Amino acid sequence: MEGIVQDPQGGHHIAAALSGASVTFGSFTALSDISLEIGAGEFWTILGPSGCGKSTMLRLVSDLVPPAAGTVEILGKSTEAARLAREFAFVFQDATLLPWRSALKNVELPLEMGRKRGIDIPRGERTPRELLELVGLKGREDALPHELSGGMRQRVAIARALVCQPRLLLMDEPFGALDEMTRDRLNMQLLEIWRETGVTCLFVTHSIPEAVLLGQKVLMLRAHPGRVKEVVEIDLPEPRHVELRETPEFNRYSSYLRKSLEDC
Repeated sequence: MEGIVQDPQGGHHIAAALSGASVTFGSFTALSDISLEIGAGEFWTILGPSGCGKSTMLRLVSDLVPPAAGTVEILGKSTEAARLAREFAFVFQDATLLPWRSALKNVELPLEMGRKRGIDIPRGERTPRELLELVGLKGREDALPHELSGGMRQRVAIARALVCQPRLLLMDEPFGALDEMTRDRLNMQLLEIWRETGVTCLFVTHSIPEAVLLGQKVLMLRAHPGRVKEVVEIDLPEPRHVELRETPEFNRYSSYLRKSLEDC
């Protein structure tokens, strides 16, 4: 895919727009003067040294922290309006499943919570059971979290995030605690989900190879305070496969980003 992809769920060409956005905690500036436009349907990965504000940026976009300066819009709305409209969903490093609920019941949880609160939760075209099949867990619907591997639990978390058909998926190192083989499988599965659903992805990682393999664009942040160093477009063949990591093109991007990271 090249450039901005038409959003199949609503027509907005910009999924997230930040203009001069900053975040402060007391006298500490976590993010400073962030200006970006993330096209609908794009997959962005975020790299940067520890403490540069990668996770804070996701919290800013998801209305968990307010901007101290500047503006943030999600699909042309304020972050609060986008949150109330369930325009985005968050996947954390820990799957945070309820241990007494089955995989299927965990995926159904956002819909149940909405009904209890009298909130009209938008439901996607796929049922929770179909979403579990989409993430490769057909036949494990009744399994409890302790009966699932770490990778399977993360797949349940992704299915749960997709149940309200978000148009923006925020992912904060969701595979960081997994072994390399499992991480590879989930990376490939995530790309399949992204292609099939058209969701916009904003994905934080500490792994340069993961950032190159997944991202159409890699956002490199500087630290102290966190700010944009550069945005690197990744021009690799689609659909992507783990075998790309053995190619000269992949190694060139990885080498460039490693040097850029060292300069942060």
